[in-house]
Formats: sequence, C-alpha cells, structure tokens
Amino acid sequence: MDRTLQIAGLPLHPLLVHAVVVLIPLTVAALLLTQFWPAARRRLGVVTPLAALAILVLVPITVAAGQSLAQLVGPLPGVQTHQHYGRMLLPWAIALFVVAAAQWTWFRWGVGGDRALGGALAAAARWLLPAASVAVGVGILILLVLIGDSGARAVWGPLLA
Repeated sequence: MDRTLQIAGLPLHPLLVHAVVVLIPLTVAALLLTQFWPAARRRLGVVTPLAALAILVLVPITVAAGQSLAQLVGPLPGVQTHQHYGRMLLPWAIALFVVAAAQWTWFRWGVGGDRALGGALAAAARWLLPAASVAVGVGILILLVLIGDSGARAVWGPLLA
C-alpha cells in the first residue's frame, strides 16, 4: 500500500468518507432550517456556509484518496460504479456552498434592503433561494446515498455473495 494515500498505515479514503457522510446531511439540514425557520436562521448564522465550505474542501481530497485506493484495488466493476458516482459529488458540493453562501448573504443583508435591491431582485431571491435550497439539498442527499450504496456493495458485496 505504499502508493495509496494513507494515515497510520490505513487508506485515507474510508477515513475521510465518514467525515463527508456525516457533514453533508447535517449541512443540508442546516440549509433547510435556515431557509424555512427564522429562529434556526438566527442561531445558525454563518455555520451553514462554513460547513458547506468544509465539504467543498473535503470532497476533492476524499475523491483523490479514493482514486489512489482504486489504483491499488484494480478495475473492479463495483469500484468503477462507486468512482463514477463519487466523481459526480464535487459539482453538488460547489452548488451546496454557493446556495449556502447566497442564503447567508441574503438573510444577512438582502432582506432588509428589499427597496434598495429593487423589487425584481427581491422577488427572485424570495423564490429562487427556497427552490435552490430544496433542489441542492435533495440532490446531494440522493447522490450521497448512491455513492454510499455502491461503495458498500464494492466492499461487502463479494464477501456476502
């Protein structure tokens, strides 16, 4: 395993995966709570975009560690399926960060300045932010399940068959 990314002799990918798997659903929950519950919005503040930024940093590192591990394992069909889904996560992580940052910016500075921003922009933000929050949240969670399922099948499928 000298060519794989590792920590203490263990492949880095499974270790990082756990951080991503925990952080994404928590961030999606925070995104949706911020969007639809003003009390949560006040408490969460900048936490949601910061968590989305952490995801944005972790995803490429996790994918790189997974590619490193896949080179060691070889071109198995289950691993290739897992890699296919895994490579799709970065655009969703970018979208999650953009929506979380836009949402935080809007609720911090945009809501009180409706007149200054103009009616059309304010109306668009009132419709686009909730739609984008739900779409990105549901999309990234569905992809996370597909990635996790394919990874679990790649690791455990041959042992249980």
